[in-house]
Amino acid sequence: MARLKRRLHGGDVYAAARELGRDSTAILDFSASINPLGPSPHIWNAITGARQLVSHYPDPDCWDLRHALAQSWGIDPDHIVVGNGSTELIDAIPRALNIHRLLVVQPTFSEYAAAVVRAGGQVTALYADRRDHYAIPIDRLCHVMDTGRSEGFSIDGVVLCNPNSPTGQACSAEDVVRLAKAARRRNLWLIIDEAFADYCSERSVLSQAASWPHVVVLRSMTKFYALPGLRVGYAVAARATVRRLQRQLPPWSVNMMGQVAALAALNDTAHTEKSVQFMAEERQRLAALLATLPGCVTIPTCANYFWVELPRRWRARPVVEQLRREGLLIRDCSSVPGSHPGAIRLAVRTPRENDRLVQALSQLLRGKS
Repeated sequence: MARLKRRLHGGDVYAAARELGRDSTAILDFSASINPLGPSPHIWNAITGARQLVSHYPDPDCWDLRHALAQSWGIDPDHIVVGNGSTELIDAIPRALNIHRLLVVQPTFSEYAAAVVRAGGQVTALYADRRDHYAIPIDRLCHVMDTGRSEGFSIDGVVLCNPNSPTGQACSAEDVVRLAKAARRRNLWLIIDEAFADYCSERSVLSQAASWPHVVVLRSMTKFYALPGLRVGYAVAARATVRRLQRQLPPWSVNMMGQVAALAALNDTAHTEKSVQFMAEERQRLAALLATLPGCVTIPTCANYFWVELPRRWRARPVVEQLRREGLLIRDCSSVPGSHPGAIRLAVRTPRENDRLVQALSQLLRGKS
């Protein structure tokens, strides 16, 4: 397989600030889909109260956090492994589970394929249909899993991002159960990334993952809990699978302040409820604003971001670059396999910030038309 190109992710406010000669706090970042209400206010007291722990190594077992997560989900802590963000776990999965031939549903997050290639494996894709708003093709996916082959390519693992990044599409919990049963019939691994599932909890299957021997469910503390700078994620799976994942992780990979902050955030149910309610309301308001953009197509979403396709004569890159010069960062998704040349992704931020973005986009698009 050809060498992977450097993968571009959102959230690099530092490079933009250097390029524009501005402070990073002056950049509005719509390229990374982080809870616009920010982290729980409880984490600051928690971190301050734990400052003496900086002089010790982190807890390699993430004991307190794992037990809190276990209590939250009603499962045994032995079914949970914590990593330095879910990306560290994504990187470990192909090696830990001996996944050599992975099937992904495109367009999707690039790190799944990258992790398999780094481990010496191969990747093939099933493409969601643009005419169907990139809905996850469950029936086609089940058919491929039942045959164990995709376009002549034997597979031993399947990854599903639910809700999907960057399209925002999500399948029901019932459909994921169908996939889990197909995985078991064919002895395939099914990896389900629920990094954005906090915004559509009814579609999550995390609480069932511990009882499925061939399933791993990933969660991130980055997006919903707004802790991207501290890098905390976790996986839920059968005990034997968790042990295999743990053996692939470096020692002390999750720093102590990350563990403390994640625990404080998890325990702040009031902030959790406020965040879910805010997103439900602001996402609907922003969708209505985006619908006014001339010639654009906005895909309905279950997450905290929108996939938008620009008018036919437009390409994503010049729009991204122009908005960047104005201090507004958005994601260029045109290079994602299976996407549209005018595809961009916009995070949902605060009402004032969202209004500014829509105004800038509207002026830009109307100026060319």
